[in-house]
Amino acid sequence: MYVRSAMKPIRETVYVNDDTKLDETLTLLKEREIDGVPVVKGTKYVGIVTFNRIYKAFFKSDMTDKEKFLSETNAGEIAYQKDVTVDQEEVFENTLLLAKNAPLVAVVDQNEHFIGIITRSDILDQFQSAFGMRKPGIRIAFASSETEGRIARLAKIAKSFHENIISLSTFDESNQNVRRIVMKIEKKENIDKFIAKLEQNGFKVLDIKEV
Repeated sequence: MYVRSAMKPIRETVYVNDDTKLDETLTLLKEREIDGVPVVKGTKYVGIVTFNRIYKAFFKSDMTDKEKFLSETNAGEIAYQKDVTVDQEEVFENTLLLAKNAPLVAVVDQNEHFIGIITRSDILDQFQSAFGMRKPGIRIAFASSETEGRIARLAKIAKSFHENIISLSTFDESNQNVRRIVMKIEKKENIDKFIAKLEQNGFKVLDIKEV
């Protein structure tokens, strides 16, 4: 999956210009009930402004009049995350760390023109989908030795039991020869037999939970 599949294009994005005053920006954040907005100069992305950024900028300024500060300071003057951008052809999972310190990540094209955003909410939605959290089922966590064909073997067992796999994820263990696997399947009456078959084939079941 790529960024382009989950991003909000510019036509659906709330943003401000670099010369937009902070009082107007703050009003926009409150009215739209959002944590931050991208700041653009022409078609170029120059950073983002958030509630927290505005408050910090005021306290670090020499002004004592908050209203004057907000009415005289441009959004572009305090924008940050200027160099934190992603291309729409980037693989989606790379956005996770980019959104660590901001509520959104700007998407730009090859010429650094602003074309949209990926928000933390967008990222959360996609990971919820990847883990099958929107569908009820049985979540099975198990460990498996790092051997060739283990996923194919798992798929073959699931197929033999006519299991519908909702999601499948693998995780590194501290032991490099062991992988944790989390699989979510539809709830069926033959779950005990399915689990027994997994264990017979070297999959150590760690946890089973209906979610």
